[in-house]
Amino acid sequence: MSSGSAVTAGGSAGAEGAALGQKLMVHVAENGHSMEFECGGGTRVEAIQRAIEHVCGVPPADQLLLCGNIPLDGANHLAHYNLPRDDREVFLYNKARLHADAPQDTALEVSADPALKALVSYEVRFRYDFQVANALYQSSVAKYEVCRRLLREWQVQERALDMARSNLEQAFRKPSMRYSNFMRSFAQQHRGYDEVLSTFERDVQRLRAIKLHPHLQCEGRRCLLDLMDENRLRKLADEYLSSQRGFEDFVSPLKAKFQELKRRVESLLNSMSSSAWKDLEALIKEHHRVIGDQKSIMQSLSKDVDTSKKLVDECSRSQLSASVRPHDAVSAVGRIYEVHEKDNLPSVRKFDRMLTNLLQKCKTKKNETNTLVHVCVKGVKSAQIDIKDMMMSQFILYEEAIDSRDKEFSYLKLLGGLGHAYKACLAEVVRRRHSFKLYTGLAGQLAEKLAAEREVEIRRREVFLRTWRKYIRGEIMGSMGLFGSPSQCDVNIAPFDCDLLPIDVDDLEKLAPRSLVGSLSKPERSQQHKSSSSDSSTTGNFTNAEQNSLNTDGQMDSQDFFGGCDTVDITGTSVLEVENARLKAELASAIAVLCTFGAEYAHESIDEGQNDNVLRNAREKTAQALSAKDEYANQLQSVLKAKQEQCLSFEKRIQELEEQLANQYIHGQMVSGSKSASDFLLSTFKGNDCNLDGGRQTHLRDESSVAMDETSSTSEQPSKQTEGGDENMTDVSGALNLQLLNSAGCGNLDAPMAEFSRDNEHKVVNIDKEGQMLTHLTMVDTSDIPVEGPLGILNSKTNEHHTLEFRNNELFVSELQNTIDKKSKQLDEAESKLSSVMGEVNSLKEELENARVLLDESQINCAHLENCLHEAREEARTNKCSADRRAVEYDALRSSALRIHGLFERLNNCVTAPGMSGFADSLRTLALSLASSVKKDEADSTTQFQQCIKILADKVSFLSRQSEELIERYSRVEAAHGILIKELEEKKTLVNNLYSKFQLEKQASKEKISVGHFDVHELAVFVRNPAGHYEAINRSRSNYYLSEESVALFTEPHLPRQPAYIIGQIVHIERRAVKHTDQNEASPRPGGHRRSALNSNPYGLPAGREYFVVTVAMLPDTAATAR
Repeated sequence: MSSGSAVTAGGSAGAEGAALGQKLMVHVAENGHSMEFECGGGTRVEAIQRAIEHVCGVPPADQLLLCGNIPLDGANHLAHYNLPRDDREVFLYNKARLHADAPQDTALEVSADPALKALVSYEVRFRYDFQVANALYQSSVAKYEVCRRLLREWQVQERALDMARSNLEQAFRKPSMRYSNFMRSFAQQHRGYDEVLSTFERDVQRLRAIKLHPHLQCEGRRCLLDLMDENRLRKLADEYLSSQRGFEDFVSPLKAKFQELKRRVESLLNSMSSSAWKDLEALIKEHHRVIGDQKSIMQSLSKDVDTSKKLVDECSRSQLSASVRPHDAVSAVGRIYEVHEKDNLPSVRKFDRMLTNLLQKCKTKKNETNTLVHVCVKGVKSAQIDIKDMMMSQFILYEEAIDSRDKEFSYLKLLGGLGHAYKACLAEVVRRRHSFKLYTGLAGQLAEKLAAEREVEIRRREVFLRTWRKYIRGEIMGSMGLFGSPSQCDVNIAPFDCDLLPIDVDDLEKLAPRSLVGSLSKPERSQQHKSSSSDSSTTGNFTNAEQNSLNTDGQMDSQDFFGGCDTVDITGTSVLEVENARLKAELASAIAVLCTFGAEYAHESIDEGQNDNVLRNAREKTAQALSAKDEYANQLQSVLKAKQEQCLSFEKRIQELEEQLANQYIHGQMVSGSKSASDFLLSTFKGNDCNLDGGRQTHLRDESSVAMDETSSTSEQPSKQTEGGDENMTDVSGALNLQLLNSAGCGNLDAPMAEFSRDNEHKVVNIDKEGQMLTHLTMVDTSDIPVEGPLGILNSKTNEHHTLEFRNNELFVSELQNTIDKKSKQLDEAESKLSSVMGEVNSLKEELENARVLLDESQINCAHLENCLHEAREEARTNKCSADRRAVEYDALRSSALRIHGLFERLNNCVTAPGMSGFADSLRTLALSLASSVKKDEADSTTQFQQCIKILADKVSFLSRQSEELIERYSRVEAAHGILIKELEEKKTLVNNLYSKFQLEKQASKEKISVGHFDVHELAVFVRNPAGHYEAINRSRSNYYLSEESVALFTEPHLPRQPAYIIGQIVHIERRAVKHTDQNEASPRPGGHRRSALNSNPYGLPAGREYFVVTVAMLPDTAATAR
């Protein structure tokens, strides 16, 4: 037995202790084998005993398990004995071998048979191989788990990088978009101004060639170019050309910085994506198969260990019984050993090396990923800082620069639009002149309408008075105020637009020829090219934005304003002249619109690609709307066609049922007619009856077909029906039911057929009661009609025509009665057949009822469609009323807008007046004219505008006066400033002189000789006295003597005489006092008395007097000596 034969026994019954292990080692006492069981503290001992029985063959009753001195009981759990634990061992004893008479095992190791020794060695080897393989397997599993953990960590880091990448992309998207917009604006601005400058001279010459209208000409204003400042234009053009290069250099750092930032961001984004781990992930999944292969090898090795154990046990028993040959077992085990050495163990080692290499790759990639995450996060943070700096400072600076540049040179763009503006103004003059006549025509029409309303009101009041005056006296009605009459309405239009230029449409080309506006610009040319290649229905419509812009500028079609000009009747003017006036107004309005386009978009900086995108989007949306409309129309057509086909099928089915009923009825009449007494009379009666019934049936079928055709036509034309469509349809259905009943009950009917007719009538009445169909049937009850047989018809004819022959025929009739009796049997058979036919008729009735229900449903659907159509018409009527009301409001708003526009034009003329004084004067004149032309019926906005103009004129006048005062004050201040500058120059010269003098005095003060109190670093003069000592010149105190060292310093040895005075810089002052004579004599020294006395008083001063010995140094540039 070996540890490789471990078996997991039992199940967990509870929670295990924290200190317990997971493996239990059991040692066999009799042979020293060991068994290892994977179990927990909740495993019962009984389960371990059953596992031991399965491995060793020892029954649980013979097993004695001891742990220390405690036997294990099978009813307890292992945790009861504090098992399993690594430091506690369990020994197995076989109770059967403990008896005295138990046989003793033969020792295999000392056996004489070498095969038994080989088997034992094989068992030990197999156990060792299993342990080695198990260790490698556990190591491989641990490595594989580490690889999976690293893979999960990489996945987390990959998601983190994805989040960082998305964050960086989101952060970079804003500056990228802003940079693209800035560069687009820069390029568009440059392109627009280049185009202006490229056509500058041509536009100038063109404007100079166009002469203004004579009414507009004055001194200094002859041609169209005089409306602008040519010098300013040329100056701006030169400035733009000179500054363009500098502005491009100004923008180039932004380009370089953004390109660098873009390169960094793209590099970061590229570095964040790693595909090596994806390949490694697939490789890890593939190595899961390696773990499975190792596990299968482990199972094989465990099985081989068990096999070797069994062989050893059998050979040990066979040695006693001599029944099993050990050599055969050795040969079998030897082959297993070869498999171990050549296949199993090398495979396990190879698999372990593969997982080791995989783990090494995973660790390497994990380290690279850690480094990548660290570098990328730092790079993202740095890039975000740069992006924030660029967004907060760079873009704002450059955008303000390009805006200020656009404002600075915006005056250049007015050059290209001046011609369009001039032509638009002339066209507006023409439009207003012709619209005046239409406007007055509308006023006259309004007066006529009001006069007609007044006449109607007068007649109504007269009728009222005639009716009620006989009841109430006149004075009472007069007191009530009932004798009044509506006043006459006079529509008067105050003259306006009296100062318009006297021009017409024909004068437009003369005053503003086509050469003035020039050829189409780039956007217009591209638009023209696109419109020529696209559908007219798509390109012929303006977009909503264009229409709104036109409405805002006041450039709209005159037909929108004069909606009823087609019916205007102007007194003294023919219809043709009215039409010409309207057409000329429309033509002038169209010319103004075209000029507006030319002025606004002549140099508009719009990319052609963007323009193409706008047109493409509009074209696509239009096509989608048209296709949706066509699809919806086709859908309605298909639904209507399906309903028509369904109605036609109902009609055909009803006609077939009618024919079947008619044929069955005719067949029944033929059978009943066979009972006649005479074949001749019977044939005559059948012929007459068939002709009668056939004619009636044919007539009924025709009427039924006509009714169904009418019903079909009604369903095909729902739009022609009114709200009473349901009643009409039910009338058709009722007529159809009546025809069916008449066709079923025509002629001489039998009782069952009469029942059928009454049933049908009862069903129709029930339908009327339920409210599904409103039909009033007027049927003739066929039961009240007497039924006459062939005999009665014959008697009536005989009485009328052949009285004599009637008697003879009575005999013949009696013979016929016998024949009738014979035919009665045939009649019974016919009745049985008729009953079967009635069954079929009932089934056909059910089918007919179903068809009627379907027909009713189709009629209800048609009625619903009619109701929907009626609602749509009401809604359209409501929309039309609201549209008319809005048109009236729009007319009022447009008239107000026109007045405001006129005021703005006058204000614009004031603003564009040259010079500050001219602007103030023109604005003052405008304010005075507006104040004099104030009307009571003007809108509040116009009044407010006039007040604003007045206030603005006052403020401008005040500012003008203030500006003149400031200019005068500035001239005075400038003169005073010149005088101050001259005085300042003089003062400055004086200050410089004084400063130089002060510097000289300061230097002299430093070199000044002191004659008062002496201090170190001061200069002193020492004069030689008669005693030969140098004494200082000092006013305050005397007795300053020069030291002997200083005298030696200033005395030159080659000169015979000493200097008369010495000038030097004091470096030291020593204070001394002359001692008394008794003090000097108190300490006499041999041979030195006289010398000591001289040294104590060298200058011959009285005793007790103080004196100073001064040490000086030579001056650097002075060493004067006096003789």
